[in-house]
This record gives sequence, structure tokens and C-alpha cells, in this order.
Amino acid sequence: MGKGCIAATKYFLFLFNLLFFIFGAVIMGFGLWVILDNQSFITVLHESSTTLKVGTYILIGIGSLSMLMGFLGCIGAIYEVRCLLGLYFTCLLLILIAQVTAAVIIYFQRDLLKHEMSTIVNTVLVNYTGHNKTSEHAWDYLQRTMKCCGWTGPSNWTENLVMKNNSQILYPCSCRNKSISGTDIKETGLCQALSPDWPVFTTGCISSVEDWLLRNCGVILGVCVGIAVIELLGMILSMCLCKSVQQEDYTKVPKY
Repeated sequence: MGKGCIAATKYFLFLFNLLFFIFGAVIMGFGLWVILDNQSFITVLHESSTTLKVGTYILIGIGSLSMLMGFLGCIGAIYEVRCLLGLYFTCLLLILIAQVTAAVIIYFQRDLLKHEMSTIVNTVLVNYTGHNKTSEHAWDYLQRTMKCCGWTGPSNWTENLVMKNNSQILYPCSCRNKSISGTDIKETGLCQALSPDWPVFTTGCISSVEDWLLRNCGVILGVCVGIAVIELLGMILSMCLCKSVQQEDYTKVPKY
């Protein structure tokens, strides 16, 4: 391989690893967001789902590893260290295999995951009090923004313990459909209804979530394919550069 090609490969690999470092930071940031955020549907699942908690920490671990790999890859590319390039290739291969495996498992276990989500949400609805609880505020936020009520529909709320044991006719305030006349609009808690017919949205949130996923599935799929292509490109570039390095000069590597 000519010197010009080697130089081009080296700097392309450096640029790739810089992007990979940023990609790792994004993944780690997403994992931290899932843990710290209290205004999203994920919060509802995170408080009750062990699977999601474990998955969150795995995301943070993958993001941290990706950042470390990006850093090592940059050093290996600039200073042409075959050991680091080989290690980088191996780690990329393992990550790619792990991603494909995770995608296959999620696809074939989607019905089980859907059932688990339904169980978690129904538990939140049954025990909902409207007090200052993270999962309850997150669910209220979801119902307001997606204009839905309950998981499959408003009937899910009829099992709520507070509503069942109250002499007044109550309904979840965050389900309120503003186009229907009724009492004052509140964002959280339980409101008193003027009649047995609640002034709420009739669509269940599972339909709204599925519609959102269908509308954005192209973007999600494109991101996943793009990540896989970038990883394959990084593997190819690292192997090409590794094969072109005839003799390693460790004196060029900075001492820290």
C-alpha cells in the first residue's frame, strides 16, 4: 500500500474514531437520561422493570466502552500501533455481534416485552394517587402530550383504588379532553366529573405509542443501519492500517 493510501487510511480512521467517541458519549448520555429523567414514559417502566434497569446500566457501560475504544483507536491510528488496532478491531466485532444478538432477542421476545409493559402500566394506574411520585407525573405527562387515556383505554382507570373507594365520580385529570365541557382543567391528580361520562380522550396510550413508533420507524431503522455500517467501516480501516504497519515505533507514542 502506497504512503498516500496509508496516510489517508490513518486519518480516515482517526476521524472515524472521533465520531465513535462522540457516539459513545451519546449512548452513555441516553442511559443517564433514562435514570435521571422524570418526565417521560420510560420513567414509568424504569421504576418497576428490572429488565429496563439492567438495560439502562448496560447502555451506560456500552457508551463508556465506546468512548474508551474511540480514544484507543485514535491513538492506534495516529501512532500506528498494531496492538491497539488489533484490540480495537476485536472490540468492534464483539460490539457488532452483541448489537445483532440484542436486536434478534428483542424481535422474538416482543410479545413478552409488551406484556411486561402492560403489567407495569396497569400497576401504576391501580395505585395512582396523584401525589408527588415520579412515575405518576411521568404517566400524566404522557397522557397529556399524546392525548390518550389509560393503556388500552379509559376503562383501565376504573380499577384505581382511590376512584373505587370514593363516593364522588373521579377521573384522571391528565386525560381531560379540552374540547369536551367539564370542570376546571388540571394537569395532574384526580378530578371530579359532572356526570358518569368522563370528559377524556378515548384512545389508549398503547395505540399512541405504537403510532409514534410506526411514524418514526424509518428514522430508528436508519440510525441502527448507519451505526452498523460505521462499525463495519471502522473494522475494515483498522485491518487495512494494521496490515500496512511493518514496524512499530513506540517512541512516537506520547508518555503520560
